[in-house]
Amino acid sequence: MFSSLANSIFQESILKYHEIDTVDQPFNNPYPKDDISHLLYRKNWIDTVQWHYEDIIRDPDIDPVAALVLKRKIDASNQDRTDLVEYIDSYFLKKYQSVKIKEDAVINTESPAWAIDRLSILALKIYHMQEEADRKDASEEHVQKCREKLNILLEQRVDLSTAIDQLLNDIEAGQKYMKVYKQMKMYNDDELNPVLRGQK
Repeated sequence: MFSSLANSIFQESILKYHEIDTVDQPFNNPYPKDDISHLLYRKNWIDTVQWHYEDIIRDPDIDPVAALVLKRKIDASNQDRTDLVEYIDSYFLKKYQSVKIKEDAVINTESPAWAIDRLSILALKIYHMQEEADRKDASEEHVQKCREKLNILLEQRVDLSTAIDQLLNDIEAGQKYMKVYKQMKMYNDDELNPVLRGQK
């Protein structure tokens, strides 16, 4: 099942990041560029780095100049994340391009890659909630609450993984079809963002 592959790669990426556990560490993708695993690993790495960016920027004592620099990095990371989602959807579009779509086929509320995006974020939630549940310096109440939340996240991963696999099976069988809308972000565009347009 595709979700098993994705979950395995997300876990690999998260564990690799936390070996050094710093946002400015070098990135090395262990998978060949023509492999979907390459995109999945890259996708989760972006999410993992951004997870920690979001932690850092919430420091109440952060230097305002450093915060602005970090905000720019978060913006760039969001763009990279969206780009990777589109690359993953392109993989599925190509994979299923020869499928004969049934007359009664329906469209899904989201594309496969956006569901996989949620699965990647969920892997990070599980990893960090597990950390909290294992903390030795936390109160028993804190640990118990985190264990309860962890159980819900684990259940959610099972459900989301099942839904993703079912969606891909339905697409392959022609019972559902993909329709991907490319990003139309306006705030990064010199012509569409009035603040940027005014700087010209």
